[in-house]
Amino acid sequence: MSDSAKSAMVSSSASTGLAITDPTGFAKLGVQLPALANILAQAIQALALPLTDSQQRTLLLYLDQLLLWNKAYNLTAISDPVEALVKHVVDCLAIIAHLPAGSLLDIGTGAGLPAVIIAICQPERQCTALDSNKKKIRFIKQISSELGLSNVTPIAARIEAHEGQYEVVTSRAFASLIDFVDAAQPRLAHGGRLCAMKGKAPTNEELQALEPQWQIDTIELNVPRLEESRHLIELSYKNV
Repeated sequence: MSDSAKSAMVSSSASTGLAITDPTGFAKLGVQLPALANILAQAIQALALPLTDSQQRTLLLYLDQLLLWNKAYNLTAISDPVEALVKHVVDCLAIIAHLPAGSLLDIGTGAGLPAVIIAICQPERQCTALDSNKKKIRFIKQISSELGLSNVTPIAARIEAHEGQYEVVTSRAFASLIDFVDAAQPRLAHGGRLCAMKGKAPTNEELQALEPQWQIDTIELNVPRLEESRHLIELSYKNV
């Protein structure tokens, strides 16, 4: 392929169509919509995710509603649309290509991060969004209905009170990897994997405590436009 053809392909894949930036249905993003759509498209290209125009628009609609209902539901400390796009949406997009297949439970999902983002990108996957905060679960129910996300099941409960087995258990809510493993292990199906979103890589102390029972894979993530450390820690039970 010629350099000019490659350049045209890159330009096409990073472009944002009129369908994506049509302001209909957006209440908060307003004039920033084209710029945000462009940032999102470039991030998706950098992450090599095969997302359609419709999925990209749905991600932006989610961001719009997140910011619109933020004060009512106390969803995020971030109010700037660009910062929220990068630190919430793009941050979650960075794990998509690394997730194993199967039913997914997201513990401490908050506003649906990463559960709703995963559900938008992978409509074939059933995603359960779990949080003890009823207001945030009400938001997820509302946004899932508005966006037509039939593969999202929002549940207001603590993990200790939740039953069920899942092939993938995610979270970005736990400060301690060991605490996440302790909470998530009972909900993990045979042969499943725990996937913890973390800033820094696990400490030697954490690894030493978990390695007798767990196979641990630490994946360094490159989140577009985010100059902060990000890792995905995948754990599988050794005795399976």
